[in-house]
Amino acid sequence: MHTSSRLLAFGLLAFVAFAAAGCGGTARLPLEAGVGPHPQLPAPEKSLIPVLHIAPAKGWPPGGKPVAGAGVAVDVTLFATGLDHPRWLYVLPNGDVLVAETNAPPKPEDGKGLRGWVQKKMMIRAGSITPSANRISLLRDGQRFVFADKLNSPYGMTLVGDQLYVADSDAVVRFRYVAGATHVEGPPTKVVDLPAGPINHHWTKNVIASEDGARLYATVGSNSNVGENGLAAEAGRAAVWEIDPASGQHRIYASGLRNPNGLAWVPATGKLWAVVNERDEIGSDLVPDYMTSLVDGGFYGFPFSYYGSHVDARVREPRPDMVAKALVPDYALGAHTASLGLVYCGGQPGRASGPFSEGMFVGQHGSWNRKPRSGYRVVFVPFQRGQPAGDPIEVLTGFISDKGEAWGRPVGVALDKQGALLVADDVGNSVWRVTPVQ
Repeated sequence: MHTSSRLLAFGLLAFVAFAAAGCGGTARLPLEAGVGPHPQLPAPEKSLIPVLHIAPAKGWPPGGKPVAGAGVAVDVTLFATGLDHPRWLYVLPNGDVLVAETNAPPKPEDGKGLRGWVQKKMMIRAGSITPSANRISLLRDGQRFVFADKLNSPYGMTLVGDQLYVADSDAVVRFRYVAGATHVEGPPTKVVDLPAGPINHHWTKNVIASEDGARLYATVGSNSNVGENGLAAEAGRAAVWEIDPASGQHRIYASGLRNPNGLAWVPATGKLWAVVNERDEIGSDLVPDYMTSLVDGGFYGFPFSYYGSHVDARVREPRPDMVAKALVPDYALGAHTASLGLVYCGGQPGRASGPFSEGMFVGQHGSWNRKPRSGYRVVFVPFQRGQPAGDPIEVLTGFISDKGEAWGRPVGVALDKQGALLVADDVGNSVWRVTPVQ
């Protein structure tokens, strides 16, 4: 047998082995054990082959849509469909909705070798490897307009005055925004480069403005699962940046955050919150994703430890001094839920009372590294006086078919001008609108 044939045969055998791994490594704890301010953190599981439990991307059958969680009374309607991998949402002051139609940029150095080849095959099954539309669309009264295109895997968006800031996969850029316009004129202006490069493992970048618009805050995910590409590859990453939009000068606001995505201000405390994806491949019960208020200058463990001082023995360059200063997150969201979307609700129109009067909506995209599956839903975490105060309420579910296929996967969440919840669905290529039943 030729060498290339042997390698192909070995690769196919490895692919089968990885796929079969989904039959083992079942969680020993219920998902709820990894939720709340004090999650259970069992000993990590060591395994040559990680748990793989993919939900193959299928898309919704005719008439299909998400359903309300048990005991929750909400109406779910289709706000927009026919989109190309919608990931993130932003509501403009006049009620227009911007949606980032986006996917990963080229990453030629990410996932190399046999392991990377197998992982890419799995991501194809999950619908996560398709060319990026590199577009922001504007939704208004059932119509769709190309608002901005020829971007580089755009994700987060925020408006300050007449400047719309967009977080591409490699930079924060800005456009001049004219109220009511259905598209921007001219190319964007670069504000600041963000870490990218030929690996760019966690490529999604989000951006939010301070209340006075004087500062921007941008998320930059890690360049690895747990530092396996070397600490030099993590420079400026696994962090939230604070940026001066006028000059582009920046500093690290909070670090040690493996893959921060959603950002939200809580007015009662003035604190910035982030939702963070934690590390994989140490068992179905570890590590819980989380949301947390960010301390200026705070360090949250990555890659050396998780949930404070829980050391990750896989890190090749241990730093006990960094472990000693690692902060404990505020609220766990369950292991491998892939929590991405985050929006704070408090005092908005239509939300003055009832179970959604104050708290965070969280879009949980669903992961490949837990059996049984977790995520694939939208939850609401109630708050009181600016702090989490209770168990999550499952708002939307039904994204997985009886055959284990993904009909949809929720990502970004936002509140429209009427206070309804909007949910971006990147497998269903849709945006859903959710309103409470009065």
